[in-house]
Amino acid sequence: MALIVADRVRKVYRVGEIDIHALKGLSFEIEPGSFVSFVGPSGSGKTTLLNLIGCLDKPSEGRLEVAGVDVAGLERRQGASFRGKTIGFIFQDFNLIPVLTVYENIEYPLIMVQDVPARERSGRVLKLLEAVGMLDQMHKFPDQISGGQKQRVAVARALVGNPSLVLADEPTANLDHATAYQVIDLMKKMRDTLNTTFLFSTHDPKIVGEAETVFRLEDGMLAGVEDKGEAGNG
Repeated sequence: MALIVADRVRKVYRVGEIDIHALKGLSFEIEPGSFVSFVGPSGSGKTTLLNLIGCLDKPSEGRLEVAGVDVAGLERRQGASFRGKTIGFIFQDFNLIPVLTVYENIEYPLIMVQDVPARERSGRVLKLLEAVGMLDQMHKFPDQISGGQKQRVAVARALVGNPSLVLADEPTANLDHATAYQVIDLMKKMRDTLNTTFLFSTHDPKIVGEAETVFRLEDGMLAGVEDKGEAGNG
């Protein structure tokens, strides 16, 4: 069963007297455990599509299912609850909370979104800190670690709630070449371990090269799909 099903999804924004057609009838399916990139020029609809899949916005028309749920039909509170339990997010600017330590940043969603008991929180956070190679940095604050380390923390934070899906918007944009490959490799290893689906919006050829499926968007439409199976190792 597909994790994501889009059927003729459209998104129209009203700006003054003008309708902006951001997505123009997209249809596709994404299987669980996939490593997928949406690529295309600025304005092609990549970020709009991620926002719809992530329940941050709703389609104007069409059907969009995520993990068997018609997300277009969710009310705001339902959408927030579903998002917190099902979807993790990774951002290009990391979005770490500066006054919290590395440990606390990863723990934060378990307190604020899922209300996980303290003992269970500790076990989950420590396991992921070890998995992303940040156990020895757990007491540091974000301004005390490198960009690559911040993105490792962001990956751990996205995965700590055991989501079915992780959405990543340009996650390597602020990283150098070597660090970007390290983070991509880390995300692939986490996918293989947890069977989490990773979905990227990106311009980065490094991610495109490692993605197993590439959806190319142009002017709000699906211009092509490349299914590469198991991609190379960079």
